[in-house]
Amino acid sequence: MENTLQIPTAAELIAKGEIPDLLFWVGCAGSYDERAQRITRDICKILHHVGIKFAILGNEESCTGDPAKRAGNEFLFQMQAMTNIEILNNYEIKKIVTACPHCFNTLKNEYPSLGGHYDVIHHTQLIQSLIDKGMLKPADGNSFKGKRITYHDPCYLGRGNNIYEAPRKVLESLDADLIEMKRCKSNGLCCGAGGAQMFKEAENGIKEINLERTEDIIDTKASIVASSCPFCMTMLSDGIKVKEKEAEIQVLDVAEITVKANNL
Repeated sequence: MENTLQIPTAAELIAKGEIPDLLFWVGCAGSYDERAQRITRDICKILHHVGIKFAILGNEESCTGDPAKRAGNEFLFQMQAMTNIEILNNYEIKKIVTACPHCFNTLKNEYPSLGGHYDVIHHTQLIQSLIDKGMLKPADGNSFKGKRITYHDPCYLGRGNNIYEAPRKVLESLDADLIEMKRCKSNGLCCGAGGAQMFKEAENGIKEINLERTEDIIDTKASIVASSCPFCMTMLSDGIKVKEKEAEIQVLDVAEITVKANNL
């Protein structure tokens, strides 16, 4: 974390007799991936700016178990999940925000059967609600005004949980020119990383999925592709590099766009 961002852990808050209103589940990518760490910091900037009392688990946070489950290791998934649930319940956590649709889906839909019942939201939903409440307002003449932006639907956010409007409403609040790809929303195309594919070598085929998706992005003639998933961020960024379009197309998370537009 940057020195200016003081992020308390749940343990530190509880020790002071305080309970966080919101737990920010950072996730493996948000903790360890250098690109995703920038998104983590920007989400923290947004939470600080609006005055929400939040905390992270810090060293007590472990993987949700999503990759293990998708790869077929149900036993490992349940071990990881039950360890996390014990910690979350010990801190009496009620509401969780996460930047990763894979964490979001697992915490929201798969933890309840193991005893983990939480109000789980994705960061795009949180940002949209803050805009709706007037707590976030893009600066006049923000750098995204009038820019051609396209949005890539992460599988676990879109088709998996039917969240299509929140990220788009955030982008529309910028007075940007939101251009949809031909394959979007319920007909969107996977970036190629989900289902634990991120962690294995590609199988034989005629084309990498992320390159197919990058071609969809290029077709929109957008100068920015917005993402809201660290896996998608990696795959789309790699696709843009392979297609040698880095000078023309930026890959940014919705949280990063929000921070820049609000001058946070």
